[in-house]
Amino acid sequence: MAWKTLDDMELDGKTVLVRVDINVPVEDGVVTDDTRIQRILPTIRDIMAAGGKPVLLAHFGRPKGQRVPDMSLSVVLPALEAALGVPVKFADDCIGGPAKKAVAALEPGEVLLLENTRFHEGETKNDGGFAASLAALGNIYCNDAFSAAHRAHASTEALARLLPSCAGRLMQAELLALEAALGDPDRPLVAVVGGAKVSTKLDLLGNLVGKVNHLIIGGGMANTFLAAQGIDVGKSLAEHDLAETARDILTKAEEDGCEIILPSDIVVAREFAAGAANETLPADACPTDAMILDAGPDTVARIATTFQNAKTLIWNGPLGAFEIEPFDAATNAAARKAAELSAEGHLISVAGGGDTVAALNKADAAKDFTYISTAGGAFLEWMEGKELPGVAALSQ
Repeated sequence: MAWKTLDDMELDGKTVLVRVDINVPVEDGVVTDDTRIQRILPTIRDIMAAGGKPVLLAHFGRPKGQRVPDMSLSVVLPALEAALGVPVKFADDCIGGPAKKAVAALEPGEVLLLENTRFHEGETKNDGGFAASLAALGNIYCNDAFSAAHRAHASTEALARLLPSCAGRLMQAELLALEAALGDPDRPLVAVVGGAKVSTKLDLLGNLVGKVNHLIIGGGMANTFLAAQGIDVGKSLAEHDLAETARDILTKAEEDGCEIILPSDIVVAREFAAGAANETLPADACPTDAMILDAGPDTVARIATTFQNAKTLIWNGPLGAFEIEPFDAATNAAARKAAELSAEGHLISVAGGGDTVAALNKADAAKDFTYISTAGGAFLEWMEGKELPGVAALSQ
């Protein structure tokens, strides 16, 4: 690996600027899900154990360079302090006098959270002057925000070039898991790509067919591929204008020796509602007045066999309308099979993306996956084969 970790840095007595992602959901002034906070705790604790002083840099919402009181990071302070179990100080700006004063007053055993970096337009513009103002506050830069690594912002990219830099524990874990899954994976390598639209994942599909042995396509995306092959998908969600693109992907997959797995049987209904009357049919037998809402049991059995014969799995997106029963069946069954194989040590499984994590949690399968990425856009761009600015900057 070309990037350093906390283990490579001399932290004792140093002020460590730690870029974290604590852009957590808040309702009525209270954090409702502290998952992202929990994931940064190892980094903060390791810095403190080594004698360093952690100063946290983060964004919250999209204030577009303006000071928006409702987007102040002060709202996450109680949840952060409760999770860490140590005092967390707060500075009402991330640069200038308030920040310098707060850093100077920071005692060993304390953590400092600086105000929303996006209150300054220099953050999203990756402005060198703004980055220099941040750099003046510390001795070492540690990026622990993989989920923001696809943004070339001042606190994720420019700052890394101004101070001795390293990856935090979460960033380190993400990069090692992703490298194991797509960089130099144990094969056969399988990818599951689902979701509503092919148009949002064209780059992803184009990259994967050249790298994986088997590509399982589910959700509304699968309908587009079925329709592209001349199959009537009734009233199903499908992008008929992308038929030629879908056929090109199928052709490229064949040329690259990648097997694409589409539903061989489907679950259809006349309405998109929980508990709607439904039937399971061959993939080419969708009634004109019905819509495909899930893959059928034969498809699930084929997916399970593919998983059993695989060594590595990457998963992004559900196989059907997982939000409502009974159209979550295929996603649940496939997820549980992957989890079972992972728990037994037969499969390295890496998953990421908002809907994916929600679907795996709903199936009670996430806990047994090898790695669940907290990132959305960054995970997707990595799967697409794109360079992530925040990671590239650490490798300088």
